[in-house]
Amino acid sequence: MQDIEKIYEEYFEIVNKYLFCLSHNNDISEELTQETFYKAVKKINTYKGECKMAVWLCQIAKNLWYDECRKNKKVINTEEKYLINVQALDTVEEQVIANDEKISLYKKMQTLDDKTREVMYLRITGELSFKEIGIILNKTENWARVTFYRGKNQLKEVD
Repeated sequence: MQDIEKIYEEYFEIVNKYLFCLSHNNDISEELTQETFYKAVKKINTYKGECKMAVWLCQIAKNLWYDECRKNKKVINTEEKYLINVQALDTVEEQVIANDEKISLYKKMQTLDDKTREVMYLRITGELSFKEIGIILNKTENWARVTFYRGKNQLKEVD
């Protein structure tokens, strides 16, 4: 039981951020995060250790998100604003500037196609490796790397 609590504490934020990037809704992301860990506990015997625990949990989370979309016949809304974590900064002015820069970046990311945007979110907010991103999206590590690179170039052109 203690191991499950440790896994939950260690990976809750990563899974929740990933689901928030998909759903753009804090309530849905929290609900699906809880369901992700519930399913993970039930299926822990299927985890073979071939990938990182975070990758395995994000795969479960992604499948739950797709199920949620099918169930509610939702289309992923790409126009909503994103929750942005502001790092601890010395002054209020620095926090405002940093927040404005993040908001600007995420607004620019809305111009990207869905797959590119998802790779960008996983890399930036999820801090996942290209290999992990490839596993989550059922693609190769190289595909994730190239997609991220092209996304960065597209963002530079938006300026």
